[in-house]
Amino acid sequence: MPFGSLWLPVIVSAVVVFVASSVLHMVLKYHKADMKSLPNEEAVREALAKGNLAPGLYHTPYCADFKQMKDPAFMAKFEKGPVAMITILPKGAPILQKHLALWFGFSVLVSFVAAYVARHTLHPGDDGMLVMRITGTVAFAGYALSQMSDSIWKGQPWSNTARAFLDGTIYAVLTGLVFRLMWPSA
Repeated sequence: MPFGSLWLPVIVSAVVVFVASSVLHMVLKYHKADMKSLPNEEAVREALAKGNLAPGLYHTPYCADFKQMKDPAFMAKFEKGPVAMITILPKGAPILQKHLALWFGFSVLVSFVAAYVARHTLHPGDDGMLVMRITGTVAFAGYALSQMSDSIWKGQPWSNTARAFLDGTIYAVLTGLVFRLMWPSA
């Protein structure tokens, strides 16, 4: 089957996911719990501003070499706290259009990978549920499973990951459904 026959479901599923994510984030608003305000935010912002940090991911206390983990004075920093990963973004208001474009691009990529796997495992005219199962599973891996590493390695609360997991499940079902409806006939 030529891959060109799958470009339409790739784009349509990405658009459907994009719209669904907008609804989940703007209408249902259950992601409001994902972020919290810092107590004494202005003092923390002033302290960070004094460091004139470049955009990037920072860790405190910073461990450049795991040999430091044997040093009791260094380990005392972990015990005293705070232990944090801090993401510093570029100065200025967030450019929502950029983030939305990147999100749409990611959605196209997930749908493209789902189409790639489907092209190599399925045939034109295959059962719709089989098409949905294959493409939905690949989309699930891209949208939902990818979120777990942030809780494992970056300390993101598991409740945030659970909400993202729910979103990813919805996006996967929608992706699978689009491919099912648009799968080429025999």
